[in-house]
Amino acid sequence: MKKIILLSAIFLGFYACENKINLGNDEDPIQVNWNKRVATISAVDALDSGHSYLSIYSQIYSYSQHKTYNLTAMVSLRNVSMKDTIYLTNVDYYDTHGTLLRSYIEKPVYLAPLETIEIVIDEADTSGGTGSNFLFDWKTPKGCPEPLFEGVMTSTAGQQGLSFITHAKRLNE
Repeated sequence: MKKIILLSAIFLGFYACENKINLGNDEDPIQVNWNKRVATISAVDALDSGHSYLSIYSQIYSYSQHKTYNLTAMVSLRNVSMKDTIYLTNVDYYDTHGTLLRSYIEKPVYLAPLETIEIVIDEADTSGGTGSNFLFDWKTPKGCPEPLFEGVMTSTAGQQGLSFITHAKRLNE
C-alpha cells in the first residue's frame, strides 16, 4: 500500500510540474486597427508638438555576445490626460542598426483621455535585434500632459521568467 501511495505522489508531482503554455495559436491576437483611429488635425488647432524615443529589446545577450535570448516586447502608448484627446502623427520601429522596420501609421491617430493602446513585438520576431527602438511624434492641446510611452519586455521558459521595462525619453529636436 505504501508503494502505491508513493508512486501516486511521484506521478502527481510530475503531472503538476508539466509546463502548459497557451501560445494563442488558436486565436488571432488583438491588434490595433489604426484606420479606425484616424484623426483630422486642422492647421489652426493650437497644439504642442513633441518627439519621443523608446528603447526596445527583441533580444538580449545570454552568457556571451555570441548567444542571444528572444523576448516578447509590448509597447504601451498612454494618454495620461483626464480630459484631453492627444494625437500621434508618427510611430516608427527601427532595428539595432537604425534601419526602419515598420511605420505603424500613415495618418494622424487619436488617443482618448486616459486611453492606452499597445503594440506587441512577438518573441519570434527578432528583426529588431538587441538595440531596437521606436520613435514617436505627437501633438497635444496646450497645457495637456505629454503622452507616456513604455516598453515591457518578457520571456518565460519552463519555471523561469524574465521581465523588465523601459521608459521613453523626450527628444529636443
